[in-house]
Amino acid sequence: MAKGGKGPKGKKITLNVAKNCIKITFDGRKRLDLSKMGITNFPKCILRLNDIDELDLSRNMIKKIPDSISKFQNLRWLDLHSNYIDKLPESIGQMTTLLYLNVSNNRLTTNGLPVELNQLKNIRTVNLGLNHLDSVPTTLGALKELHEVGLHDNLLSNIPNSISKLPKLKKLNTKRNPFPMAEEADAFIDSIKRLENLYLVEAKDLCGPCLRKCQQARDKLNRIKSMAVTTPRKAIFSNLVSPNSMAKESQEDWRIGSASP
Repeated sequence: MAKGGKGPKGKKITLNVAKNCIKITFDGRKRLDLSKMGITNFPKCILRLNDIDELDLSRNMIKKIPDSISKFQNLRWLDLHSNYIDKLPESIGQMTTLLYLNVSNNRLTTNGLPVELNQLKNIRTVNLGLNHLDSVPTTLGALKELHEVGLHDNLLSNIPNSISKLPKLKKLNTKRNPFPMAEEADAFIDSIKRLENLYLVEAKDLCGPCLRKCQQARDKLNRIKSMAVTTPRKAIFSNLVSPNSMAKESQEDWRIGSASP
């Protein structure tokens, strides 16, 4: 029998254990729930359950997702949040049935996001919050079905035009990131007026150390800007700051019980 990651008290995630963790959602979909089980390695035995619709491996200690995850050809919902993942496999682009992907609260960098993400043509929700992204991958601009994007609690200094041009985007969370400078913000704000939800944050909502950290980052951006122009303009949202601090919103806000077709 194939072996998987270890759970509490050294328990192994075997095929039988995994089968017992399959739940049927209210609309009849098969969800494999292996969340909060102390798993340190992706349990490869679950690849034999490739007829599941939803997979929850959140709140574990997984560091690597194997290329073989693409064997889940029917998967619509994938939750990997709150692990130690620093890179997604290129094969994730083959999972074209995905509607929901949550990889927030990991160790992802921009380089850890493969260009193959642009093949997820049906995806509607992507949460990349609470990671180490210093730029938004332009591949997201190819995902025309996106309704919700989470970019909160990263190291972003701007939002690319490719995001603002997504035709079906309704919710964009960019809390606790360094925001664009004035002229960049002008164009960005004009382009996102159709959004139903745009999440920012005020200085009063941050702890002292987080506030100081973000102010230092903003001062650095202002110094760089002053080197390029004679009279630097004051940044829009001057009291909106965004360190890579602990997110206040619950992860449950980004969980979808069932992705509608």
